Amino acid sequence: MPSQPKDLNDLFHETLKDIYFAEKQILRALPKMAHKANGEQLAQAFEQHRTETEGQIERLEKVFEMIGKNPRGKTCDAIMGIIDESKEVMEDFANSDALDAGILAAAQAVEHYEISRYGTLIAWAEQLGLSDAVPLLEETLAEERRTDVLLSKLALASINVKAAA
Repeated sequence: MPSQPKDLNDLFHETLKDIYFAEKQILRALPKMAHKANGEQLAQAFEQHRTETEGQIERLEKVFEMIGKNPRGKTCDAIMGIIDESKEVMEDFANSDALDAGILAAAQAVEHYEISRYGTLIAWAEQLGLSDAVPLLEETLAEERRTDVLLSKLALASINVKAAA
């Protein structure tokens, strides 16, 4: 008996599981990145984003509830690759002025991934009539964008200058 073709609801759910897994991994990685950062401002940015990530996970759990699914993740190879790269940077540049620039770049790669995922989920939620989910996803997208802007400002104001010296 052939299986039913998958639809946008299925894709929404699969992508929700993907970003849920990613957020959980990011939550685990941020304290390590904050600890390794040389600059206090960068460490504080990571700690602040850790707190935001906890709220993002809670909002995702609400979206799972709205679609009648249990919150659970599925392995996200993309985020695992980005996190592995950040670990490599932290090891390879441990005693370098370039360490913070490398950690910051890895963090921005995470932000850009999340921004793309949340933008997609918002569009799909709107298409699927999940109007209660849209503001939750938009709130998270706004946080991810603010974090990306903050990281860019830190990079340009001091971190990249120190790394280049």
